[in-house]
Amino acid sequence: MASQRDVKNKISSVKNIQKITRALETVAAARLRRAEQRIEALRPYAGAIRRMTRQAARAAGAEASQLPLLTEHESERNVGLLLVTGDRGLAGGFNSQIIRAGVRTAAEFGDEGKEAAWYASGRRGVSSISFRGYELSGSYTGFADRPAYADARTIADDLITDYVDGRLDRVEIIYNAYISPLTQRVTRERLLPISAATIAGEEEEQDSEQQDGPRALVEYEPGPEDLLKRLVPDYIEISIYRALVESTAGFFGAQMTAMRSASENAGTLITDYTLQMNRARQAEITQEIMEVVAGAEGLS
Repeated sequence: MASQRDVKNKISSVKNIQKITRALETVAAARLRRAEQRIEALRPYAGAIRRMTRQAARAAGAEASQLPLLTEHESERNVGLLLVTGDRGLAGGFNSQIIRAGVRTAAEFGDEGKEAAWYASGRRGVSSISFRGYELSGSYTGFADRPAYADARTIADDLITDYVDGRLDRVEIIYNAYISPLTQRVTRERLLPISAATIAGEEEEQDSEQQDGPRALVEYEPGPEDLLKRLVPDYIEISIYRALVESTAGFFGAQMTAMRSASENAGTLITDYTLQMNRARQAEITQEIMEVVAGAEGLS
């Protein structure tokens, strides 16, 4: 049985760890609230951009398909995969599930005769992909805790350039969509070309318009084609920015949950070690009493 000193040292170590986990839980909870506010502020703008893009694409008609970012390549040999992870760990399986999803997706592409080009946001994603021996076509770090729109624009510029130049035939993004502090859903979305994602919503929107009644005819100045040229890059940027913001909220939710669980486990360990220490103390007292009694009997 371990001595009282050894058990006391273990209790002291666990208590120090518990203080750290509780502090991290508190910080993550505060940052989560701010991240949730950013999501709520972003959603109306993102919805408006998508709605405007759908309407402009419908108004442009066949001419919309001539835009490079709305045109599907004849063949899909190279597919870009953008993985959105965190810069730090201590968040359970938050980062690892994105890496696993990316590796599975790349394997699916390989079975179809396609090659995956890796792009990663967040230090955890960059280090994990590099460790697995894959070459990164783009790495973006240092802003996972508080992404700015400029960060999304940087990523979007690289992806758009590679797609227009023909280095990529399709681009997909994999990230943790924020559902609640306890739930983050791994989400895979198609970024480029966006024709399918944009015009596929046309039927839905037309149905909602019919239900809501007739609406005024929209006239575009400049024309819908010129408007689309400006809206499409914004559409891609806002899609990436939304993924970054939701991933940030998901990370803090996962970290808060993980640190709370760690604190509870530390409390359980402290209880167990305290019982063990009490048993060790009782055993030492019993041993001392037996030695005293044996000594008294020897003298008598």
